Amino acid sequence: MNDAATPTPPRAAPRAHAITLHGRVHEDPWAWLRDRDDPEVLPHLERENDYAAAMLAAAQPLQDQLVAEMVARIPDHDETAPVPEGPFAYAVRTTAGRDYAVHVRRPVASPQAEPEIVLDENALAAGQRFFALRELRASPDHRRIAYAVDLRGDEHCCIRVRELAGGQDHDDAIEDAAGQLAWSADGTALLYLRLDHADRPHALWLHRLGTAVAQDVLLYQEPDERFHLRLRHDRSGRFVILDAASRTSSELRLFDAHDLHAPPRLVAPRRDGVEYDVAIHGERLFIVTNADAPEFMVMEAPLSQPDPTHWRPLLPYRDDTHVDRVEAFAGHLLVWLRREGVPRLRVLDLRRDTQHEVEMPEPIYALDPGPNRCWDTATARFYYSSMVTPLTAVDYDMDARRWIVRKRYEVPGHEPATLVVERLHATAPDGTAVPISLVRRRQDIGRAVPLLLQAYGAYGRPLDARFSSHRLSLLQRGVAVAIAHVRGGGELGRRWYEQGRVRHKPNSFHDTIAAAEHLLAAGIARADALALQGGSAGGLLVGAVLNLRPELFTVAVADVPFVDVLNTMLDPSLPLTVIEREEWGDPLLPEDFEAIAAWSPYENVRAARYPALLATAGWTDPRVGYWEAAKWIAKLRHVARPGGELLLRTSMGAGHGGPSGRYPAISHTAVWFAFVLRHLGVAA
Repeated sequence: MNDAATPTPPRAAPRAHAITLHGRVHEDPWAWLRDRDDPEVLPHLERENDYAAAMLAAAQPLQDQLVAEMVARIPDHDETAPVPEGPFAYAVRTTAGRDYAVHVRRPVASPQAEPEIVLDENALAAGQRFFALRELRASPDHRRIAYAVDLRGDEHCCIRVRELAGGQDHDDAIEDAAGQLAWSADGTALLYLRLDHADRPHALWLHRLGTAVAQDVLLYQEPDERFHLRLRHDRSGRFVILDAASRTSSELRLFDAHDLHAPPRLVAPRRDGVEYDVAIHGERLFIVTNADAPEFMVMEAPLSQPDPTHWRPLLPYRDDTHVDRVEAFAGHLLVWLRREGVPRLRVLDLRRDTQHEVEMPEPIYALDPGPNRCWDTATARFYYSSMVTPLTAVDYDMDARRWIVRKRYEVPGHEPATLVVERLHATAPDGTAVPISLVRRRQDIGRAVPLLLQAYGAYGRPLDARFSSHRLSLLQRGVAVAIAHVRGGGELGRRWYEQGRVRHKPNSFHDTIAAAEHLLAAGIARADALALQGGSAGGLLVGAVLNLRPELFTVAVADVPFVDVLNTMLDPSLPLTVIEREEWGDPLLPEDFEAIAAWSPYENVRAARYPALLATAGWTDPRVGYWEAAKWIAKLRHVARPGGELLLRTSMGAGHGGPSGRYPAISHTAVWFAFVLRHLGVAA
């Protein structure tokens, strides 16, 4: 019986709703929650928000303390390492008390000069409930910028062009575009992508500055709903690359940046199951492909004959090494690899025909590519971090084989020597070794402590062991943090991904459970203080794991969780559904229907005691509908036995990435940190 002071959890009444498919009646009693026009939906979400706020109120002092700690780790005034591009070096400034960045530049020849403001995001965000700058590109002559802004969180952007002399925007704004754009070589035209009814970037358009948007020219339209378009510049400035990609196939076209009306060059026709990408080097193409190479390999071909019959191996194929991508410079090729669960870099000197692998200072780390905008250079920018080493901007001298640290991002109060990072391995039920990256206080070695386990496991995307200044608030309170590198992610290459997708998806869940059990058996985690967290597809993983082993965890957090998989995959009108079927399966096929129905989190909620759970959603989220978390929590309240509190927080002015602005984002993190800490029994 509830105490008089304890709020009553909202209840969403089930309504009869069923479809018959493959001879089976499929019930979905909370389907009504996805109808934005239903008069009961918004009031229900508001009641959920009120209930969550009331239940979280007791932790408000802790939330406030966490926010203060996180803000204190951010310098009052900071500026990123400058990025050379043509005659200027561009950088991004942040200032205490301001939510958004200011983009600036200085002449490369005068690095100490007062910066020129290129774009102030704070001015654009004033009065907006949500603001995200999705793209910013200087014109080739650096007289203008083009930028794409999302004001709803639904990833529908408005593209504008600004004259940097005077700071005035052109009148010809492009509405409802994707957040990708490219300039013509002479800076008088823009290429951009439009979205279809399912929010799919499906059409490439050409806009001439000074003309009405209604006069824009359609250059390419993708008819296959499995394929989304992506747009980028070739580093040399000669081409604009259009990539039509599904989850398992790709097809690239090269548009001449000097003559955008000229027919594009098709590199290779799409083939089911074959992916490729290119880097252009003069009259050569460097191609990364999985054609007859499960872990991908690097090929080369003449630009004049780009079809696969002319592809020749550049590097020997290695079954133990996954090739992610290549970057071409005037004299070098930078190859991004993965081996033994960590990223690696190989440099090919194209003039001297030599190669080497870049040395890294730690065995477990994360790498991210930098915005390399210069073609004729021997330095390549990348970003390095580890679970104890803050983000470091590095210019790597590919000739001298030397790191040049351009910026170490300082974190006040962080003492790396007090922490230790380890790589462990759990054994999944099928005998597979599952890597775990663990960070904890050195003083906690040899004893069990509260632990937060994080996992993702989808799309072949790795969840690498990178630094988080916010994480220090957990570590300094004695909470260890572990990342389970489960199948479905890309940490161990393409095969690792393939073993966790479609009908192999349950491997992701069993890997996570194996990781949790290993941390408990090894005496690292306490059985009464184990937390689980994941976002988006990682939230799917949280939901599925809790259905399988609800007693294993004390508390869980699922950010914008994709938990209504079966119903979403049955509805092709929703954004991403058609392309996502290559990731999860197509329930229009009887075998896939049964496979998804067997593990989809919403379908498999059962009459068990679940741990305390916080789920978040975004009203304008185009990737995971707000209703997925709402339906899940509603069903848990209806079916599960009394256990931990079940909370749902829906951000009414945000999309998939949560609230915009760095201070609201910090507050969002502090809320779920405080929720976890309270249930782990960790004092403020």
